[in-house]
Amino acid sequence: MSLHELYLALLIGGFVLLASIVGTRVATGVGFPSLLFFLLVGVVLGEDGFGLAFDNVELARNVCTAGLAVILVEGGLTTRFTDIRKVLAPAAALATVGVVISTLITAAGAHVLLRMDWQLALLLGAIVSSTDAAAVFSVLRVLPLPRRVAGLLEAESGFNDAPAVILVLMFSVVPFVFEPESAIAGIVFELLAGSAIGLAVGFVGAFALRSIALPASGLYPIATFGLGLVAFAAAGTVHASGFIAAYLAAVVLANSGLPHRSATRSFAEGLGWLAQIGLFVLLGLLVSPSELGSAVLPAIIVGLVLLLVARPVSVVGSLAAFNIPWREQVFLSWAGLRGAVPVVLATFPIVAGVPDSSRLLNIVFLLVVVFTLVQGPSLRPIAQALGLITRESTREIQVEAAPLDVLDAELLTMTVQPTSRLHNVTILELRLPDPAVITLIIRDGHTFVPLPDTRIEAGDELLIVTTSKIRAAAESRLRAVSRRGKLAHWFDEYGDAD
Repeated sequence: MSLHELYLALLIGGFVLLASIVGTRVATGVGFPSLLFFLLVGVVLGEDGFGLAFDNVELARNVCTAGLAVILVEGGLTTRFTDIRKVLAPAAALATVGVVISTLITAAGAHVLLRMDWQLALLLGAIVSSTDAAAVFSVLRVLPLPRRVAGLLEAESGFNDAPAVILVLMFSVVPFVFEPESAIAGIVFELLAGSAIGLAVGFVGAFALRSIALPASGLYPIATFGLGLVAFAAAGTVHASGFIAAYLAAVVLANSGLPHRSATRSFAEGLGWLAQIGLFVLLGLLVSPSELGSAVLPAIIVGLVLLLVARPVSVVGSLAAFNIPWREQVFLSWAGLRGAVPVVLATFPIVAGVPDSSRLLNIVFLLVVVFTLVQGPSLRPIAQALGLITRESTREIQVEAAPLDVLDAELLTMTVQPTSRLHNVTILELRLPDPAVITLIIRDGHTFVPLPDTRIEAGDELLIVTTSKIRAAAESRLRAVSRRGKLAHWFDEYGDAD
């Protein structure tokens, strides 16, 4: 490549990046999933659009695998352990037992309904069996779900890429020979070894970053993110699961009280978005719309089997031993979003030389596009219909301010609903745990600093500053008073989360 060609490539890449960012804003405003916009950009740039030819499946697989690692590290760094601590066991069941159940049911459907041979059917089932981390993390940013549901979805999407990748690689062997005993042993080894490496890198890295004073604050986010990538690569080097290692290492680092937490989260989110844009655009380049016609019906059939049968059965089967309300199970069944991961996994058997595996890429691509359009916009109304979204709940505001970061403080906002018993309660009577405090009230478009005798009114928006340690207690107190008034404790109401 000449220097002029390099400039031209960077110019095109810059315009694609900026167009994708602007498109994300527009797509979010109209309720269109941003991942589909990125895919559309890639398709428009491809052979049937502007004519950019790209058919290097192996390069796409390698680049996209690295992109998935970045997305998982970003997801881990923005995950609060308090949100997923109580759901680790059911999330692990969904990510392992659920993936296996979903794979088998989807494969059986593809074999019976589409007359696929068993290797391709099992590959297709494994490819679409896991929820997509990028899609789930983007939904959780804007959908105020109960913490248990959000934590369960978050943990499942962070964990289940690893079993899906293992199954896809296992079914991509040519000639195809499936030995259940060795398969189970291989899955157990990869998951346990990957988990051990991820946790080790996370704890050692957190200790090192607390002990070493780096010369510039901007190095802390880079070092933190780099440790997540080290966990991914180290696990992959010893044939363990790099995906689960990257996610666990990032979760440990994010919850170890490291300095410059806000800057690290912002840096991670920026890299995560960059990885998503590059990954989806590249995958869009791989697909030629002129070749998708024959894959429309198989994609819809497999998608319906997955959405209406495989996912619900896998959720019910995985969570049978846990006390998860049926409403939450219904939502979890519908919220099994697919995105980049299935399209990336569809490249694995092509690179491995599995006969007729190239058709899987088109089927999976269409399945992701069609069912993301169906599931994505419907998540909020379904959650509301199931009573999972509470209108009166605190939401975190990301503020990049050094004082908040140094104090390990968090800024929350809460809107007082018309039926709330917070109405007419004074700031003093609210008795938030120290050092949580309501710093600002927005009422009828006017902003003021409350005094101890200021009475809260319905419709007020409260801005609350608290610390990470006190946050849960402050939220519990707000819920308790909202439900039973200032004497909530007299009525044995302590604001337990739903």
